[in-house]
Amino acid sequence: MKIILISILLSLSAIVRAQDGNLKKWTQETDPKTVGTLVAKRFVASPHNSFRPPAPPNSITYPEVCAWYGTLRFAKTTKDKELLEQLKNRFMPFFGAEKNLIPKPAHVDANVFGAIPCELYMQTGEKQFLDMGVMFAEAQWTLPDSAEQSKKEEYRKLLDRNLSWQTRYWIDDMYMITMAQTQAYRATGDRKYVDRAAHEMHVYLDTIQRPNGLFYHSPDAPFFWGRGNGWMAAGMSELLLSLPEDNGDRPAIMASYLKMMQSLKQFQRSDGLWGQLIDDADAWAETSSSAMFTYAMIVGVKNGWLNKNEYAPVAKKAWMALVTHINADGDIDSVCEGTNRKNDYQYYLDRQRKTGDMHGQAPILWCAAALLD
Repeated sequence: MKIILISILLSLSAIVRAQDGNLKKWTQETDPKTVGTLVAKRFVASPHNSFRPPAPPNSITYPEVCAWYGTLRFAKTTKDKELLEQLKNRFMPFFGAEKNLIPKPAHVDANVFGAIPCELYMQTGEKQFLDMGVMFAEAQWTLPDSAEQSKKEEYRKLLDRNLSWQTRYWIDDMYMITMAQTQAYRATGDRKYVDRAAHEMHVYLDTIQRPNGLFYHSPDAPFFWGRGNGWMAAGMSELLLSLPEDNGDRPAIMASYLKMMQSLKQFQRSDGLWGQLIDDADAWAETSSSAMFTYAMIVGVKNGWLNKNEYAPVAKKAWMALVTHINADGDIDSVCEGTNRKNDYQYYLDRQRKTGDMHGQAPILWCAAALLD
């Protein structure tokens, strides 16, 4: 009876801690610095594209980019110079023996790679990183010579509307395009990057956001898939962090962000996470999307976009739940495998659940850095 009573009291204590909404008060197990250090060390020790063994990588893929960016942000926030040096050393072979691993800037998922050298430039001041990062950002608004003739007219029409030729109205684009452009703005101070990212975001939001604030995976896959919505939540958050107040697209983007956060708050499950399909209470709890939503809410609370009393408890409950899914090696479980769109409800529910996949490692690092920032 005594053991049962202690267990109940501990559970109640955890609930109270989650409900208090204090984003600076943590137990040792949930402390963002402790958790972030564990996951960051795991990233440093991981080979390139380690979520796709055993095939060797042809080039660096976006999940690794996102985890790399998160680890860099964590190193900056914690002032960990040793970690920064390790992350720089991981990159340096791309200027030499491993230059074949640099993705070709010819696809939206490849161009987000530019976020890493931009961040390395901002933390080290070394211009070689800036030049590479800006090249990836510029490529999103430059008609590629290699484009098929049949596609060039379509791409020109997009560029004439000040949209990236990579525009396709897929939800993950609004992280991949946004990060390449926003990081270029942060690194150079040139507003053309963030202004065109904001215009692109505004057009995407007008085109694909649903009345409830969420997003279908695509028009031909009308399901509220978790991680797809996570890319939108994180992309809007990153853009709003740097978008000047006088930008004409900012009010519309903020309104869309707030609408999405309100909907996500309503769909948070009792365990603190969100489902593989957000609006399906019986869908399995998926961690990469949950971490992305948590990051968006942490950023919103800390920057005064979201009501602290209303959203801080939601974010804290989610973080405390996410931490229970991270093992001693620093790998998070229940990460949805890479998922293409498909007009099949069961297809989403049947996706494999991965452990240590960088789709999930990345937003845990974003959250840890944001909580400590």
